Amino acid sequence: MLAAVSAVDDLVLHAPRVLGFAPTDRIAAHYGLDPGDVEDHLLAYGARGWVGTAAFDGTSGWFVTAEGRAEDERRMAAELDRVGARDVATAAYADFLPLNARFGRVCTDWQVRPTRTDPLAANDHTDRRWDERVLRALGTLGRELTAATAALAGRLQRFDGYAARYTSALARVDGGQWQFVAGVGVESCHTVWMQLHEDLLATLGIPRGAED
Repeated sequence: MLAAVSAVDDLVLHAPRVLGFAPTDRIAAHYGLDPGDVEDHLLAYGARGWVGTAAFDGTSGWFVTAEGRAEDERRMAAELDRVGARDVATAAYADFLPLNARFGRVCTDWQVRPTRTDPLAANDHTDRRWDERVLRALGTLGRELTAATAALAGRLQRFDGYAARYTSALARVDGGQWQFVAGVGVESCHTVWMQLHEDLLATLGIPRGAED
Protein backbone atom coordinates (compact mmCIF):
# COMPACT_ATOMS: atom_id res chain seq x y z
CA MET A 1 0.00 0.00 0.00
CA LEU A 2 1.39 3.38 -1.02
CA ALA A 3 1.45 6.14 1.57
CA ALA A 4 -1.35 8.67 1.13
CA VAL A 5 -0.27 12.09 -0.12
CA SER A 6 -1.88 15.02 1.70
CA ALA A 7 -3.63 17.71 -0.34
CA VAL A 8 -1.54 20.80 -1.01
CA ASP A 9 -4.08 23.13 0.58
CA ASP A 10 -4.03 21.00 3.73
CA LEU A 11 -0.23 20.97 3.87
CA VAL A 12 0.01 24.74 3.49
CA LEU A 13 -2.25 25.28 6.50
CA HIS A 14 -0.61 22.49 8.47
CA ALA A 15 2.99 23.66 7.96
CA PRO A 16 2.86 26.85 10.09
CA ARG A 17 1.41 24.73 12.91
CA VAL A 18 4.26 22.23 12.67
CA LEU A 19 7.02 24.77 12.07
CA GLY A 20 5.66 27.32 14.53
CA PHE A 21 6.66 30.39 12.56
CA ALA A 22 8.07 30.33 9.06
CA PRO A 23 8.41 32.34 5.84
CA THR A 24 6.80 31.14 2.64
CA ASP A 25 9.95 29.56 1.21
CA ARG A 26 10.54 27.47 4.32
CA ILE A 27 6.94 26.26 4.30
CA ALA A 28 7.29 25.34 0.64
CA ALA A 29 10.61 23.57 1.18
CA HIS A 30 9.30 21.60 4.14
CA TYR A 31 6.81 19.75 1.94
CA GLY A 32 8.46 20.21 -1.45
CA LEU A 33 5.79 22.60 -2.73
CA ASP A 34 5.89 25.45 -5.24
CA PRO A 35 6.54 28.72 -3.33
CA GLY A 36 4.16 30.72 -5.53
CA ASP A 37 1.36 28.23 -4.95
CA VAL A 38 2.08 28.27 -1.23
CA GLU A 39 1.97 32.07 -1.13
CA ASP A 40 -1.41 32.11 -2.90
CA HIS A 41 -2.88 29.65 -0.40
CA LEU A 42 -1.46 31.56 2.56
CA LEU A 43 -2.92 34.83 1.36
CA ALA A 44 -6.31 33.16 1.00
CA TYR A 45 -6.02 31.65 4.47
CA GLY A 46 -5.01 35.02 5.86
CA ALA A 47 -8.22 36.51 4.45
CA ARG A 48 -10.14 33.80 6.32
CA GLY A 49 -8.28 34.53 9.55
CA TRP A 50 -6.58 31.13 9.65
CA VAL A 51 -3.02 32.45 9.44
CA GLY A 52 -1.31 35.71 10.20
CA THR A 53 2.03 37.35 9.55
CA ALA A 54 4.58 38.72 11.97
CA ALA A 55 8.15 39.96 12.07
CA PHE A 56 10.59 38.45 14.53
CA ASP A 57 14.32 38.98 14.96
CA GLY A 58 14.68 40.57 11.56
CA THR A 59 12.62 38.00 9.66
CA SER A 60 8.96 37.83 8.72
CA GLY A 61 6.81 34.76 8.48
CA TRP A 62 3.48 33.07 8.91
CA PHE A 63 1.83 31.65 12.00
CA VAL A 64 -1.41 29.78 12.45
CA THR A 65 -4.21 31.45 14.44
CA ALA A 66 -6.57 29.79 16.90
CA GLU A 67 -9.18 29.57 14.14
CA GLY A 68 -6.56 28.11 11.82
CA ARG A 69 -5.57 25.49 14.39
CA ALA A 70 -9.17 24.37 14.66
CA GLU A 71 -9.50 24.17 10.88
CA ASP A 72 -6.20 22.32 10.59
CA GLU A 73 -7.27 19.75 13.17
CA ARG A 74 -10.57 19.26 11.36
CA ARG A 75 -8.74 18.62 8.11
CA MET A 76 -6.21 16.29 9.71
CA ALA A 77 -8.99 14.30 11.37
CA ALA A 78 -10.82 14.00 8.06
CA GLU A 79 -7.63 12.82 6.36
CA LEU A 80 -7.02 10.17 9.03
CA ASP A 81 -10.50 8.79 8.59
CA ARG A 82 -10.35 9.01 4.80
CA VAL A 83 -7.17 6.92 4.56
CA GLY A 84 -8.01 4.67 7.51
CA ALA A 85 -4.90 5.65 9.46
CA ARG A 86 -6.34 6.73 12.80
CA ASP A 87 -5.36 3.54 14.63
CA VAL A 88 -1.86 3.69 13.18
CA ALA A 89 -1.44 7.35 14.20
CA THR A 90 -2.76 6.64 17.70
CA ALA A 91 -0.32 3.75 18.10
CA ALA A 92 2.58 5.88 16.85
CA TYR A 93 1.73 8.60 19.35
CA ALA A 94 1.53 6.07 22.20
CA ASP A 95 4.98 4.76 21.25
CA PHE A 96 6.31 8.31 20.94
CA LEU A 97 5.32 9.53 24.41
CA PRO A 98 7.85 7.52 26.48
CA LEU A 99 10.54 8.35 23.92
CA ASN A 100 9.64 12.02 24.27
CA ALA A 101 10.13 11.90 28.04
CA ARG A 102 13.55 10.33 27.58
CA PHE A 103 14.47 12.82 24.88
CA GLY A 104 13.70 15.71 27.21
CA ARG A 105 16.01 14.28 29.86
CA VAL A 106 18.78 13.69 27.35
CA CYS A 107 18.55 17.27 26.05
CA THR A 108 18.79 18.52 29.63
CA ASP A 109 21.90 16.42 30.15
CA TRP A 110 23.42 17.99 27.04
CA GLN A 111 22.82 21.48 28.39
CA VAL A 112 23.43 20.89 32.12
CA ARG A 113 26.38 19.15 33.81
CA PRO A 114 25.90 19.15 37.61
CA THR A 115 28.89 19.80 39.82
CA ARG A 116 29.42 19.41 43.56
CA THR A 117 28.62 23.05 44.11
CA ASP A 118 26.07 23.70 41.37
CA PRO A 119 23.47 21.09 40.38
CA LEU A 120 22.39 23.31 37.47
CA ALA A 121 25.81 24.15 36.10
CA ALA A 122 25.93 24.60 32.34
CA ASN A 123 27.60 21.81 30.43
CA ASP A 124 30.90 23.22 29.19
CA HIS A 125 31.52 20.02 27.20
CA THR A 126 34.89 19.36 28.81
CA ASP A 127 33.72 16.03 30.25
CA ARG A 128 34.07 13.76 27.23
CA ARG A 129 32.55 10.73 28.94
CA TRP A 130 29.44 12.72 29.90
CA ASP A 131 28.93 13.98 26.35
CA GLU A 132 29.58 10.58 24.80
CA ARG A 133 26.89 9.08 27.03
CA VAL A 134 24.45 11.76 25.90
CA LEU A 135 25.28 11.18 22.23
CA ARG A 136 24.84 7.42 22.60
CA ALA A 137 21.42 8.07 24.12
CA LEU A 138 20.49 10.36 21.23
CA GLY A 139 21.51 7.64 18.78
CA THR A 140 19.42 5.04 20.58
CA LEU A 141 16.44 7.39 20.57
CA GLY A 142 16.87 7.95 16.85
CA ARG A 143 16.68 4.23 16.14
CA GLU A 144 13.63 3.85 18.37
CA LEU A 145 11.99 6.86 16.74
CA THR A 146 12.45 5.26 13.33
CA ALA A 147 10.71 2.12 14.54
CA ALA A 148 7.91 4.06 16.25
CA THR A 149 7.03 6.12 13.18
CA ALA A 150 7.65 3.59 10.40
CA ALA A 151 4.07 2.32 10.16
CA LEU A 152 2.60 5.85 10.19
CA ALA A 153 5.09 7.07 7.57
CA GLY A 154 3.99 4.14 5.44
CA ARG A 155 0.38 5.34 5.58
CA LEU A 156 0.79 9.14 5.46
CA GLN A 157 3.60 10.49 3.33
CA ARG A 158 3.97 13.72 5.29
CA PHE A 159 5.36 11.71 8.23
CA ASP A 160 8.05 10.20 6.05
CA GLY A 161 11.34 11.98 6.60
CA TYR A 162 11.31 12.81 10.30
CA ALA A 163 13.53 9.87 11.21
CA ALA A 164 15.92 10.59 8.34
CA ARG A 165 16.17 14.28 9.26
CA TYR A 166 16.92 13.35 12.87
CA THR A 167 19.60 10.92 11.75
CA SER A 168 21.09 13.59 9.47
CA ALA A 169 21.26 16.06 12.36
CA LEU A 170 22.93 13.48 14.58
CA ALA A 171 25.51 12.77 11.87
CA ARG A 172 26.42 16.46 11.87
CA VAL A 173 26.78 16.32 15.65
CA ASP A 174 29.15 13.37 15.24
CA GLY A 175 31.11 15.58 12.86
CA GLY A 176 31.61 18.16 15.60
CA GLN A 177 28.71 20.51 14.81
CA TRP A 178 27.25 20.48 18.30
CA GLN A 179 24.60 23.06 17.51
CA PHE A 180 22.74 20.25 15.76
CA VAL A 181 21.85 18.65 19.10
CA ALA A 182 19.48 21.33 20.36
CA GLY A 183 20.21 24.47 18.35
CA VAL A 184 17.45 26.85 17.32
CA GLY A 185 17.19 27.97 13.72
CA VAL A 186 18.87 24.85 12.36
CA GLU A 187 17.62 21.35 11.57
CA SER A 188 18.84 20.06 14.94
CA CYS A 189 17.73 16.85 16.60
CA HIS A 190 15.62 18.97 18.94
CA THR A 191 14.00 20.92 16.08
CA VAL A 192 13.03 17.77 14.20
CA TRP A 193 11.75 16.11 17.36
CA MET A 194 9.58 19.06 18.32
CA GLN A 195 8.12 19.28 14.82
CA LEU A 196 7.17 15.61 14.89
CA HIS A 197 5.60 16.07 18.31
CA GLU A 198 3.49 18.99 17.10
CA ASP A 199 2.55 17.06 13.96
CA LEU A 200 1.25 14.16 16.01
CA LEU A 201 -0.70 16.44 18.35
CA ALA A 202 -2.28 18.35 15.48
CA THR A 203 -3.06 15.19 13.54
CA LEU A 204 -4.84 13.59 16.48
CA GLY A 205 -6.37 16.81 17.81
CA ILE A 206 -4.70 16.47 21.21
CA PRO A 207 -4.14 19.66 23.26
CA ARG A 208 -0.53 19.81 24.41
CA GLY A 209 -1.59 20.32 28.00
CA ALA A 210 -3.55 17.08 27.95
CA GLU A 211 -0.30 15.10 28.03
CA ASP A 212 0.54 16.17 31.55
